[in-house]
Amino acid sequence: MRSLVVFTFLSGATISTCIAYFVPASGCGLPSFPPVLSRVVAGEDVRPHSWPWQVSLQSDSSGRWRHVCGGTLISSDWVLTAAHCINDRYNYSVELGKHSLKMSEEGSKALRAATIITHEDYNVLLSRNDIALIKLSSPISFSDTIMPACLPDRAVVMAHGAPCYVTGWGRLSTSGPPADILQQALLPVVGHDTCSQPDWWSVLATDKMVCAGGDGITAGCKGDSGGPLNCQNPDGSWDVHGVVSFASGQGCNVLQKPTVFTQVSSYIDWMNAVRNI
Repeated sequence: MRSLVVFTFLSGATISTCIAYFVPASGCGLPSFPPVLSRVVAGEDVRPHSWPWQVSLQSDSSGRWRHVCGGTLISSDWVLTAAHCINDRYNYSVELGKHSLKMSEEGSKALRAATIITHEDYNVLLSRNDIALIKLSSPISFSDTIMPACLPDRAVVMAHGAPCYVTGWGRLSTSGPPADILQQALLPVVGHDTCSQPDWWSVLATDKMVCAGGDGITAGCKGDSGGPLNCQNPDGSWDVHGVVSFASGQGCNVLQKPTVFTQVSSYIDWMNAVRNI
């Protein structure tokens, strides 16, 4: 069941149009500080804490904790990320409620990864089943800066051209520096019929993946891996429909080589089974 709530918020010196949201009973997918959505080319700094399910997955592979991938908080104790982000030789920590990775921020939390489960059929060569779940060392309390994204229903496929947003602290360009401030970028969905054409991703794009972008300008990049593809529902809430999986080896922004995501709706049964173990 969903209850009707009306929000108004300020953007600069003007008051935005009032939006009626039907709030999910689970309390997911509705940030206290809604994102400022635009259609600018390339990425942009996000409104602080407007994607409160975005996490920074950090490893000790270099001898100190550093950001290696993104992830999505989907409940009080589970985080969704990509299987290719995980290396059994290292320990992992999850930073929640972050805006800047370089600053200590009120409302942020760091928790160790207690259990990490990668998909049993993950294929590193073909990026098949590139999905993993991380159980946090203890449940996190939700707040204005930390809350979960919603999950789509099983087998839902986003329509070609659907306006979704990738978020993360990945590189600002193929050879550029990693972002300090969380970034967002509009990536319209590219339907499977298009993405699987020979001059796009061909057979590398399966029906368990979501392609988005491909204009040669805007894309996910190194460091965005594991992070969410956020798509808004008619009621205003946000589902995570994709997990950043791969891009072209020629660079992050290659024409007709959209960012490819693991399609979350194809793995709802697997996720439910893992979380019930």
